[in-house]
Amino acid sequence: MPKAYFIARVTVTDPERYAEYAKGATEAIRKYGGKPLVRGGAMKVMEGEGRPRNVVIEFESVEQAERYYHSPEYQAAKAKREGAGIADMVIVEGAE
Repeated sequence: MPKAYFIARVTVTDPERYAEYAKGATEAIRKYGGKPLVRGGAMKVMEGEGRPRNVVIEFESVEQAERYYHSPEYQAAKAKREGAGIADMVIVEGAE
C-alpha cells in the first residue's frame, strides 16, 4: 500500500493564533502516526502562485491521513486556525 502525503500551503495572517493551531496539530500528527517531512523553511516559487509556509506530512496510507484530518484532535486545532491564515490542504497518494 502506498504512503500518503498531507500537503498544506499556508499564508499566516495571525501568527499567535496560528501557533496555537500548530501546537494542537502537532499533537494530532503524533497520535495518528504522521511524520513531518517539511514544516516551513526556506522556499522558492518556481512557477505559479506560492504561499510562504509549506508543510508535508507522511502517513502510512490515505486512510490514515484522512483519520488524522477528521479526528477530534485535529478538528479542535483547526478551529483555532480560523481567521489566522489562508490555507490550501490536500492528501496525495504516494507512488508505489
